[in-house]
Amino acid sequence: MSKVVLKGYIIVPDSDLTAVKEELPIHIDLTRKEAGCLIFEVTQDEASKNRFDVYEEFIDKESFAHHQERVRNSKWGSVTKNVERFYEITGLDE
Repeated sequence: MSKVVLKGYIIVPDSDLTAVKEELPIHIDLTRKEAGCLIFEVTQDEASKNRFDVYEEFIDKESFAHHQERVRNSKWGSVTKNVERFYEITGLDE
């Protein structure tokens, strides 16, 4: 079984930027506490205030799926419903 890696970025609309920035530390903390989370980093781009770079590693597909489900039903899922996501995910097909 191989780990799942997600890397990429999100683009946050101006109208949602404040809410996303307020909720981000909570989202990071909750995710890092999830069983199977190895690395979870979300950082705001210095050159573009609306871009946040994302890098995640989970021990396996099940841990990653659990994370995705939790996010869908969280405040983070709600405040990021309008963001554009640009991700590459590896390890799901192995």
